[in-house]
Amino acid sequence: MRPRERQEKVLTWIAKHGSGSVKDLARELGVSEMTIRRDLRVLQQHRLLEHVTGGVEVKRSATELAFEVKRRLYQAEKQAIARQAIQLIESGMTIAFSAGTTTWAIAHALRGFRHLTFVTNSTNIALELQQQGWSHIILTGGNFRTPSDALVGPFAEYTARHLHTDLLFLGVHGLDVEEGMSTPNIQEAAIDRVFIHHAERVVVVMDPTKWGVKALAHIAPIEDIETIITCDSPSSRLFAPRVAEKGVEMILAPVNTEEMANSHDQDAPKEVYEGRDV
Repeated sequence: MRPRERQEKVLTWIAKHGSGSVKDLARELGVSEMTIRRDLRVLQQHRLLEHVTGGVEVKRSATELAFEVKRRLYQAEKQAIARQAIQLIESGMTIAFSAGTTTWAIAHALRGFRHLTFVTNSTNIALELQQQGWSHIILTGGNFRTPSDALVGPFAEYTARHLHTDLLFLGVHGLDVEEGMSTPNIQEAAIDRVFIHHAERVVVVMDPTKWGVKALAHIAPIEDIETIITCDSPSSRLFAPRVAEKGVEMILAPVNTEEMANSHDQDAPKEVYEGRDV
């Protein structure tokens, strides 16, 4: 298990149980207590955990990781997904982006197109597009929420409901073939549904860790989408036949192994990956 995957499992376990000790976490994940201590330091450096008597607990809203933290996770995978996603874009399109770091990676990779119009409820994506020189950017407005930095609520939904898009890139927290797509936040699920209903083509973009995950808020059944872009991995190939049975196209993005190695080195302080106790 990669360090970052284990750290996400640590965070999820602590969030579920309210708090946790090093001993409990080591036993649960089948690793040494020293390994858990290093993982906890990484999570504390990202301000996701705090010390309490007898162990650690998740800070408020930490089960939904902050945008800047998530953006640094799975960078090679997100870049691979973005390379596949931009192949679906044609000049003159109106493109919607839901809030998320994988959708942000697509916005970051946009090059060589003309006359594109963008709709998004993500302040980070809007800023990224603006910094690249794009001018036709529509922000939905609405209530700003952290840690996803998304605009949500009735005003955001009202705006999205009155805009038709050619292509929607939808980021999700989890995708279960039978239950559909989900996200931790009810308000984000609501605006995602509006985006889906007003897009000609819906493309879910996600890394393979999202397979089989069921988050709190249901977005939509898998039948409401046309395409899934994810990384070529054993888990993706395992789910591919079931996705095909639902009539949904799956595009498997090959991941550059050199990019993956570099991004793994950046996911946590260097000392953690060298095995030193910092």
